[in-house]
Amino acid sequence: MKYSAVIFDLFGTLVDFGPPGEYERSITAMANVLSVAKEDFQRLWTDTYRFRFTGEHPDAEYNIKYICSELGLKVTDDQIQRAAQVRLNFSSRSLIPRDDVPETINELKTRGYKIGLISDCSTDVPALWNDTPLCSLIDEPVFSCSVGLTKPDPQIFYLACERLGVKPAECLYVGDGGSSELTGASQVGMSPVLIRAPYDQTGDRFRMSPSEWDGSKISSIREILTLVD
Repeated sequence: MKYSAVIFDLFGTLVDFGPPGEYERSITAMANVLSVAKEDFQRLWTDTYRFRFTGEHPDAEYNIKYICSELGLKVTDDQIQRAAQVRLNFSSRSLIPRDDVPETINELKTRGYKIGLISDCSTDVPALWNDTPLCSLIDEPVFSCSVGLTKPDPQIFYLACERLGVKPAECLYVGDGGSSELTGASQVGMSPVLIRAPYDQTGDRFRMSPSEWDGSKISSIREILTLVD
């Protein structure tokens, strides 16, 4: 085999970013629970993403309390908990594999490939992980909030390889291009592949445009099967 392992990104790769407007509705719902203007809450929620992704803010409650403090809001513990539950519910609905993911990963595992995951995410993802269909598909997940590293830090890629027991050169890395992950994977010796589903029009300042990537590209996870052997 050319590769020993396939390592995936999570959002925009194995799962969608959620139904259109779902993220905005969750932000609005959290702001309403806290009786704060959506624009103010959304601005600080966006600005604090790195605190969530590195685990510096250990959970949604902490992050929401921080935002309320920054805005000078007086809120109750009940409001904080209800707003955090809105976020958790949103995350739970987001962790549904794309249709071709289970079959493709199972086929990869049948062929002998190890399966890894590297995700820049907040602690709601690992908190929900064991109850998702993805848990049984991924041999070794690496969550940024759990290890204090985010892409494209080389150490997060090396950590994934260490957990899988493989070398970077033996890994195919598949992601949607967010957080400079493809160049990060390439720099440590992995073979990166850009995935962008035809229907995925999500605008994200952290994602590269497919036209910016001159390496391998696919439009569905099942196309991985044509690349590995």
